[in-house]
Amino acid sequence: MDKVKVSVICLAYNHAKYIRDTLEGFVSQETDFPFEVIVHDDASTDGTDSIIREYQARRPDIIKPIFQKENQHSKGVLITREFIFPILKGEYVAFCEGDDYWTDTHKLMRQVKALDSHPEADICSHRTLRLKDGKFDGWIAPRLRDGIIPAESVIIGGGGWYCATSSLMCRREAYLEWTPMRDVVMIDYVMAIQCSLRGGMVYLNDCLSAYRVGTEGSWTKRHDRKARIKNRLIMIEMLDSLDKFTDGRFKRVISKRKEMFRSDILLLTRKYARLYSPSRLGINLFRLRNSTGRIIRRWFSFL
Repeated sequence: MDKVKVSVICLAYNHAKYIRDTLEGFVSQETDFPFEVIVHDDASTDGTDSIIREYQARRPDIIKPIFQKENQHSKGVLITREFIFPILKGEYVAFCEGDDYWTDTHKLMRQVKALDSHPEADICSHRTLRLKDGKFDGWIAPRLRDGIIPAESVIIGGGGWYCATSSLMCRREAYLEWTPMRDVVMIDYVMAIQCSLRGGMVYLNDCLSAYRVGTEGSWTKRHDRKARIKNRLIMIEMLDSLDKFTDGRFKRVISKRKEMFRSDILLLTRKYARLYSPSRLGINLFRLRNSTGRIIRRWFSFL
């Protein structure tokens, strides 16, 4: 059998309402290379595992499940590092969580072609459809046309609202590198940054996946204001680690992104006087410009 070209990582937990779309997006991919889908079910209680088994029986050559008997996330286990890193076979790694799905049968082919055409880059993303309560809610799009997104823009972007997890594909070696930032937190934002450091991020402005906003069990549903504040503090710590790891190469944009997270904290703690003080005028104007650009791309990135 030919060598696996792409390993797809799918993390699932109580996604029975959505995961058929996710799995259908995998098995409908049309490629001229072998690929595998590692589906990790973290001890779901709603029948998600039964649906995964159904698709495993249908396409055992593609669907490679891991079924947990006890929930690992609640124990603080880093699931991808502990269970998935050791078994990845692909030259490239793609991602789609169990409540999102792919919308194009040539997604893997197109992203592999893009990365093969740009050996200087380690990661590729594309425009993603936003769905809220099953209805169109704009796009997640870092820019308005195909091209290379510099690492600086990925850092400023700030995470999943900049480029969706389901849009990402990266080179295996870059993905598996354990950087100091991952010692602080292991999330898609960190992965996108570290895979962009060498040559930026290849971007395709065509929509190839969908992201469901605010689904049951999602991060936004499960975390309150205190958890959001803690998250911003962790992001600031991660960015400090990034600054040290890159020997200050991105100090300017790291400082801006940290100030944007600090503004989030001031807003979450309702310290409005400090948030809108004259000393923060510069960062507030930058945040306004950044937010305006994101809103434009959200609603007009298909043009």
